[in-house]
Amino acid sequence: MKYVIALDAGTTSVRAFVYELKTGKFVHGASQEIEQGFPREGWVEQDANEIYYKAAYCLNECVRFTGAEQIGGIGIANQRETVVLWDRKTGEPVCPAIVWQCRRTSDFCASLSKEAVKEIRERTGLVPDAYFSASKIRWILDNVPKAQTLLRQGRLAAATVDSYLIFKLTNGRTFATDVTNASRTMLFNIHTLEWDETLLRIFNLPREILPEVRPCDARMGEAEIAGAYVPVAGVLGDQQAALFGQGCFDRGDGKITYGTGLFVLFNTGETCAESRRGMLCTVGYSAGGKTYYALEGSVFNAGSAVQWLRDGLGLIRTSAESESVAECAENNGGVYFVPAFTGLGAPYWDPRARGMFTGLTRSTNRAHMVRAVLESIAYSARDLIACMEEDSGINLREIKCDGGASANNFLMQFQSNLLGVGINRPSERESTALGAALMCAVSLGEIPLQEIPRLRRSERIFSPQGDREQYNKLYREYRRAVERTLL
Repeated sequence: MKYVIALDAGTTSVRAFVYELKTGKFVHGASQEIEQGFPREGWVEQDANEIYYKAAYCLNECVRFTGAEQIGGIGIANQRETVVLWDRKTGEPVCPAIVWQCRRTSDFCASLSKEAVKEIRERTGLVPDAYFSASKIRWILDNVPKAQTLLRQGRLAAATVDSYLIFKLTNGRTFATDVTNASRTMLFNIHTLEWDETLLRIFNLPREILPEVRPCDARMGEAEIAGAYVPVAGVLGDQQAALFGQGCFDRGDGKITYGTGLFVLFNTGETCAESRRGMLCTVGYSAGGKTYYALEGSVFNAGSAVQWLRDGLGLIRTSAESESVAECAENNGGVYFVPAFTGLGAPYWDPRARGMFTGLTRSTNRAHMVRAVLESIAYSARDLIACMEEDSGINLREIKCDGGASANNFLMQFQSNLLGVGINRPSERESTALGAALMCAVSLGEIPLQEIPRLRRSERIFSPQGDREQYNKLYREYRRAVERTLL
């Protein structure tokens, strides 16, 4: 066995990457885009069958490249919070998957009693919000008759995308998830590491529809691919996989993932830190018999705002072009953008907020608007990091970055200037997939856990430039723009 495959089931695509088993070096990859549906304002759906079939296609492409006998195992990283309900007998979904970005259950979450909100916060480390899985499951049970029928028959399964993929890949032999994905459901007690009866009562959900919860480095069964049985081992939610792949093993290590959304994770060690500033406490990863926690801040729209510039407004031809267009503007021209297409996440948690440009004048041009969108991503990250530093009492000296937009040099330099710290970009920018591959290698006993940070290589470090007060003033203006979106 020479290789391991990382299956990365993201929000806009499913990808499979082959890595060398002992070194984590990239070898080969395959990718398929995933369609999203928007049946109503604020609703976001996907076809769970499409996710599985395209995952299977990518896996088979990788196995054809290497040969099945060369694959030691499959690790999985996935979009978190997205919910699939399916028939445990046939494996067929009962309805479209409800995506993490979907806001259809906002009113339900807002109606929760103060006592329920307190219980959820204390037991899960989460802020009650439509972002998380529990209210999505409740909505499907209330609105999809087939789900109720299967529930009465004892055939209903409800879980996140990782669990659905494991179930399908193992031909229904394994119905399980890992602690990181479980910790994003609002049903999992992150202190006892178990499904919580109090939380299940709040959402009126039966325990029997939920999967078994295992550590990230647990074996999850065997997938039959190209006529061979390959262990599924090493499962994490995508942001925790990036934290692991970036080697953020010490307390105070932090990373930013610039994907469809923006996610900052800050390792707090074996202690679950309580946030007073609207951050989330979540399970970072579990391996070697220990569980490590993280503070997390989530921005719902980041890379999706750049896609909107491309597909919605036609201001750029490709996402990569945003860098050169932004650099055409000497400054932002007083234009600020708030990327609240589906509400604002941490630290505001306002599901009703909507996106907004401010400061538009007759002299505003294309470059100003593109630059404002890129700058908004960096401002959002500063929002989160300031809260995390206050909650933890630790000042970050450096941030590790990954995700598609981390390739944008303008954005990374502006981010460094705005934060006043170095931004460390790795040679392997697919940290999410790499994290799943490395966790799989750890599970298989091929790489010692303590060796993971040493495998990371830096490609470039962006150091702060310019006048700090100038960037502080820009940030204050952005905060004023945010205040105008809050209802």
